[in-house]
Amino acid sequence: MFRSILVALDDSAASSAALDQAIDLARAERARLTLISVAAPPRWRPAGPFVPPYPTDAQLEEEARAILDRAEERVPDDVPVATVLRSGLAAKEILKRADCACHDLIVMGSRGLGPAASLVLGSVSRAVAAHASIPVLIARAPAVTAERPGAEAAPEPEVSVR
Repeated sequence: MFRSILVALDDSAASSAALDQAIDLARAERARLTLISVAAPPRWRPAGPFVPPYPTDAQLEEEARAILDRAEERVPDDVPVATVLRSGLAAKEILKRADCACHDLIVMGSRGLGPAASLVLGSVSRAVAAHASIPVLIARAPAVTAERPGAEAAPEPEVSVR
């Protein structure tokens, strides 16, 4: 059913869960993975007398490349994989890649910010799911629970498909 899976990655636990799901799907479907990371400028640039250093384009690209390298190392040898590094707005670049390269599924993580936080901070997964012309699988990272006697283990990652 799926032959070419695009996996959007950042440095979050949800992104890691998405990669795990994509690897399982690729193995089951004998599909190819394409890992994409976008060197996106921060959405907010603080103003004031004590402004932290703003990352350069080169630093953003270096970080995105490191994310791709770590993710590619996790992909088993029996799963074909390629990597793509883009610069710009994350949702726009993910959608552009999905359309131009004929992928048939996008897999990505969601931090689960909720509607209020998404309005302020933006939600890449929400934008991709709303505008993609192909199915989008959104994985969430397992919830972290405090370790204490009798505490239940964290649930498996939630997955939703549009």
